[in-house]
Amino acid sequence: MPQAVETKNYKWVALTNTTIGTLMVTINASILLIALPNIFRGIDLNPLSPGNTSYFLWILMGFLLVTSVLVVSFGRVGDIFGRVKMYTLGFAIFTVFSVLLSVTWMSGPSAALWIIVMRVGQGVGGAFIFANSSAIITDAFPADERGFALGINGVAAIGGSFLGLLLGGLLAPVEWRLVFLVSVPFGIFSTAWAYFRLHDNGIRIKASIDWIGNIAFAIGLVGVLTGIVYGLQPYGGHTMGWTSPFVLAALIGGAVVLVGFVIIEHHVDDPMFQLHLFRSRSFTMGNLAGLMAALARGGLQFILIIWLQGIWLPLHGYSFERTPLWAGIYMIPLTVGFFISGPLAGKLADRYGPRPFATAGLIGSGLALLGLQALPMNFPYPLFALLLLLVGLSLGLFAAPNTSAVMNSLPANQRGSGGGMLNTFQNSASVLSIGFFFTIITLGLASALPHALYGGLTAQGVPASAAQSISHLSPIGSLFAAFLGINPIHQLLGAHLLTQPGVHGAYLTGRSFFPNLISGPFGKGLRLAFSLAAVLCFIGAVFSWMRGSGQSEVHHSFAEDAEQGLADVGDVAMSEVGA
Repeated sequence: MPQAVETKNYKWVALTNTTIGTLMVTINASILLIALPNIFRGIDLNPLSPGNTSYFLWILMGFLLVTSVLVVSFGRVGDIFGRVKMYTLGFAIFTVFSVLLSVTWMSGPSAALWIIVMRVGQGVGGAFIFANSSAIITDAFPADERGFALGINGVAAIGGSFLGLLLGGLLAPVEWRLVFLVSVPFGIFSTAWAYFRLHDNGIRIKASIDWIGNIAFAIGLVGVLTGIVYGLQPYGGHTMGWTSPFVLAALIGGAVVLVGFVIIEHHVDDPMFQLHLFRSRSFTMGNLAGLMAALARGGLQFILIIWLQGIWLPLHGYSFERTPLWAGIYMIPLTVGFFISGPLAGKLADRYGPRPFATAGLIGSGLALLGLQALPMNFPYPLFALLLLLVGLSLGLFAAPNTSAVMNSLPANQRGSGGGMLNTFQNSASVLSIGFFFTIITLGLASALPHALYGGLTAQGVPASAAQSISHLSPIGSLFAAFLGINPIHQLLGAHLLTQPGVHGAYLTGRSFFPNLISGPFGKGLRLAFSLAAVLCFIGAVFSWMRGSGQSEVHHSFAEDAEQGLADVGDVAMSEVGA
């Protein structure tokens, strides 16, 4: 192949491969949100039993925690040893652990532990991919085309998290192992493709690894994120665990270690992360805007899933077993919005600068979230779908310009660690967001659910003494049940109470009693959560505007850009066939 053709086509090879990698990782980060009920049934484990709550949380959040902790370190390693090498290694690691997850043979707690450990391994591979993909794209594309390229990659990063919901709903009812196995063919192909076709063309730096800084950062972030995970579980007589000595020690200790990390980075010769990058207003404000968007977006998925699976779908005739699949289907407008606006926003940002589009995207997201907040619990779906589409369009409008602005603000030899920091902000914010919004909704349930549950049970013939005892159980179980698409009433009452004379057992375990019971208490927390998410978007919009202008100096018409892009894609296809 002539060198000129290789040089011309390489940027599209790099974009295609890294977009597949990013899409695969983000799909796997969210695919379990819908697939968890089928996984727990497949391994014969009841996630609502008090002793099993930690399995539920770690399977759900362990992947995000690992990628959050490692992505900056792996970005720095890529800057030193080569981004393509580390990226390809990440693809291979991710694929191996996907295979190991798909061959889970155990059952019960041992199977849950196996899945948790293998998901951690997947997260290691995902961190390598996340940390280096944006840097590889930035190295491959000229400055006036990076917005479009990073826009496509950014749509894969954010849109994949919503596409995972749909795939989880489609694959898990057929066979729960398919949610892990689906990544394997793509992983094998793309690992080989990356090994043979990608090459490092970025600037390497000669430096030693900052082991002290890496360890301090990992311990501090693990402490904070672990505290968040265990803060969601009941402690003593409290609804949640935020007063637990272990949780407080993890949160406070982790924060102290992170402060120590900042001090360490100021005094080592080759720091893990160059803190002077935060002197760049574009870099700092872009990261803060991304943090606010991730805080709003991370909890959004959970709120919508609980709303659909626990309330709306059962009230519209769907059995609890079918709600995970249909929740993914009914959230398609959100994914469509991302895939429409992301590449277009990146292209426009290349021409006019990122600030107006990123800022407008966050403002639009906040307004759409306020619209969702105003909906009744049993909403008309066309209006719900329209608001989801607006959220997707708006967040897509923000993601690509913000990412390209942050990456363009970095010196060439810091793109790996700088891109890793952006991903750390976003992934950590997702874990924090889950804890934050779960807490808001749980506190809302705690204040209103006991009275509603007692009144509802006694009205259906349950003895007052039994209803009183059941009504004071932790509301977190009801929240998890709604999230998993499980009707907990049968488990709470048991066969003995349900078959007693005068108890309307069929109605209590039917599709309408539990959704109607929690809709009022859940609605209070839901509206507060949407309102706070909107506020976070508006704060992010302020940060986005404060980044300053960064308009590209190169101007082409959109038609010219599209024509050239299609021509280049055709060249890539022909060259790959020839290869």
